[in-house]
Amino acid sequence: MAVASARHILVKTKEEAEKLKQRLAKGEDFAKLAKKHSLCNSAKRGGELGEIRPGAMVKAFDNVVFKKKVLEIHGPVKTKFGFHLIQTIYRT
Repeated sequence: MAVASARHILVKTKEEAEKLKQRLAKGEDFAKLAKKHSLCNSAKRGGELGEIRPGAMVKAFDNVVFKKKVLEIHGPVKTKFGFHLIQTIYRT
């Protein structure tokens, strides 16, 4: 079974996610931005979600983690929780 490690930043609005994505593109630190802005409990770990298996997260999130390019920052991805910027660290 596949397993992946991912981190994310969760915010309320698409605009906020876009602004953070631009800051990341300019080289700002993902973990620092996650700690400061993410609404998820993972914020205190710099957005780290640890290892996840397919089906553990909502479908839109799963699709990024298990189908999109590793190490790129994807998003904003809309879920019932808000808007995510997602980075898959590795995937087996």
